[in-house]
Amino acid sequence: MNDIVAIIPARAGSKSIVDKNIALLSGHPLIAYSIAAAKISKKINRVIVSTNSQEYAEIAKQYGAEVPFIRPDKYSTNISTDKGFLVHAMQWFEENEGSVPEYWVHLRPTTPLREVKIIDYAIDEIMSNDSATSLRSGHKTPESPLKWFVKN
Repeated sequence: MNDIVAIIPARAGSKSIVDKNIALLSGHPLIAYSIAAAKISKKINRVIVSTNSQEYAEIAKQYGAEVPFIRPDKYSTNISTDKGFLVHAMQWFEENEGSVPEYWVHLRPTTPLREVKIIDYAIDEIMSNDSATSLRSGHKTPESPLKWFVKN
């Protein structure tokens, strides 16, 4: 079986919405929904949370995720990129487990409501296409995306 890891980025220190990744939705922190979706998936082998916060790490563990490392500050700023935390996680796997998983499923805590069957479908799609190097999800919107970028 291929190694398929869900990685959930949960940086503490957001300036827009303080502690947004652990904000409660129906009694559970947002991060719990991404963890649950990954754990329910029939394709994902491990659920990893990348965080710079010990508090977030403890919450993630309570919901069944692994937190094998605390993300360094240099990958946890307001201007840090997804690439930074992903490369850090891959380097951690190489250095600590001797290999890097082939497939990574990036699940943001700020998108808590997702269908697990779509995650599994996406994994099947990328695994069935030898030339694919990545896959990104999207969905139809009720209005033109151009309206998202128009300032009132």
